[in-house]
Amino acid sequence: MSDLDRPVAVVTGASGNLGAVVVRRLAADAARVVLVDRSQERLEGRYADFAREGGHLLAGGVDLTDESSVASLFAKVDEHFGRVDMLVNTVGGFRGGSPIHETDPADWDFLFRLNVRSALLTCREAVRRMLPRESGRIVNVASEAALSGAANFAGYSVAKTGVLRLTEALAGETKAAGLHVNCVLPGTMDTPENREAMPDADFSTWVTLEQVADAIGFLCSPAADGVTGAALPVRGKA
Repeated sequence: MSDLDRPVAVVTGASGNLGAVVVRRLAADAARVVLVDRSQERLEGRYADFAREGGHLLAGGVDLTDESSVASLFAKVDEHFGRVDMLVNTVGGFRGGSPIHETDPADWDFLFRLNVRSALLTCREAVRRMLPRESGRIVNVASEAALSGAANFAGYSVAKTGVLRLTEALAGETKAAGLHVNCVLPGTMDTPENREAMPDADFSTWVTLEQVADAIGFLCSPAADGVTGAALPVRGKA
C-alpha cells in the first residue's frame, strides 16, 4: 500500500491513556495518524518515534472546545494530507462525587464542554470533509454511564449521554451518504489514575485500554461496514 492509499485517522486526546493506545493500534493497521493534543511538547515527548518516521502529523496546541481552534486543526489536516478518513474522539473529562443539589453548575459546564462540545466541533469538521467523498468513519468514546444515572455522578452521566445521542443523530444524518458513526461505552478502564482513586477495587474486572482500542479498531475497519449508529459496550469482566 502506497502512502497515498493509507487512510488518515484523526485521534483526539492522543497523549492520554486511551488515546495513546488507539494511536498505535491505528498506526499498526497502516493509518497515517493526526495526533491531537493541547500540548505539542507532550506529543513530541510521547511520540518521538512518530516524529522520526514521518508520515504522521503531531498537532499540538489545540483547544477542542474552541471553534476556531478546531477549524484550524482541520485546515492543517487538509494542507498536510488532503483528506480525513477516520475521526476517533478519546477526549473527555470526569468530575463527580456530589449530589445534584450540592453540585456547582461550573462542574456541569466543564463536563459538557470537554465531552459534548469537543465531540460536536470535531465531528462537524470531519463530516464536512467526509460527505463529498461519501466515505468516512467516526468513533466517539462515551461511557457505560451514558446508559443510566447514578447517585452523585449526574453531570458526568448526562454529558456522556449527550455524546451517545450526538453519535446516534449524526449516524442518522449521514448513513445515506455512506458514513459510519458509532461510539464505544467503556466501563471502568484500567488506568493508573483509576487505580489510585480506587485502590481497594478489583482491577481484574476492569476493561483494559487495549480492549477498548480493539473495539475502536473494529469500528474503524471494513469488518464494521454494516454498522452505524451503534453504542458498543466494552466492560471487561464487570
